[in-house]
Amino acid sequence: MIRNTRTGWGSVARWFHWGLALAILGMIGFGWWMNHIPARADKFFYRSIHADIGYVILLLTVLRIVWRALNPTPALPAETWRWQKIAARVSHGALYLVVILVAMLGWAHSGARTPNYSDFFGLFNVPQFTSPDKAAAGAYEDRHIFFAYVLLALIAIHVIAALWHHFVRRDRVVARMVTDEAG
Repeated sequence: MIRNTRTGWGSVARWFHWGLALAILGMIGFGWWMNHIPARADKFFYRSIHADIGYVILLLTVLRIVWRALNPTPALPAETWRWQKIAARVSHGALYLVVILVAMLGWAHSGARTPNYSDFFGLFNVPQFTSPDKAAAGAYEDRHIFFAYVLLALIAIHVIAALWHHFVRRDRVVARMVTDEAG
């Protein structure tokens, strides 16, 4: 099934979930590596690739949110306590919000530094919404890194909750994000 149902995630939602999960985890690892390699002449190249992938992640995240808004969200099992349903909604919202925040802070950093990272894989220039300002660039970068760690913490909570559903509750919540099976 392509679209979501009240009992299962569709293939598009699953593709967004797993594709963005891999891209975001890869970007966090790549960002950490970039900031811990010794100063090199090609450091700009690596940061530019990081920015280009960040633009793609931002676009895909917005598309994922639109797709989610246009499709039903599969219900949690009936026996799920109310506070758990609220926690699930809040944590998913926080994940989306922080992914967008991290990407937007990276984009703000790009425009505030000279030279910027507007060249998108050599195809075109991404419009920048900040102006060159060395102090602002540093502040945007610091916040970008901080919220990347916040995002990593939210991902860890998400994975722990998924493992709890799968191994403790055994309620098929995780299975719905892996297969076409309806709960």
